[in-house]
Amino acid sequence: MKTWLMKVATAGTLLLATQANALDADASKALAQKSGCLACHAIDKKVLGPAYKDVSAKYKGDKGAEARLVAKVKAGGGGVWGPMAMPANSPQVRDEDIKTIVQWVLTL
Repeated sequence: MKTWLMKVATAGTLLLATQANALDADASKALAQKSGCLACHAIDKKVLGPAYKDVSAKYKGDKGAEARLVAKVKAGGGGVWGPMAMPANSPQVRDEDIKTIVQWVLTL
């Protein structure tokens, strides 16, 4: 009986964590939309900028990627994904919001 209860408790915890992650993903996507990011990016296809899934794949396993991408989003830049430069997003997008969006992109 005790083992069964532990399995149910573990399953419930995993379900809640999955639901929380889905809510975080939805909130992060809404934040990207509000910040204007989705005018040039999409999750699964190239628009003006690269697809977010392609960005995530490129930086998978790169421990320093988050900090570098936050800096790039803030300052703008180009040359990594083609000739189109990304404009700077600071000061119109808060640093915490940029970090949240970058963390979300890296999970895709």
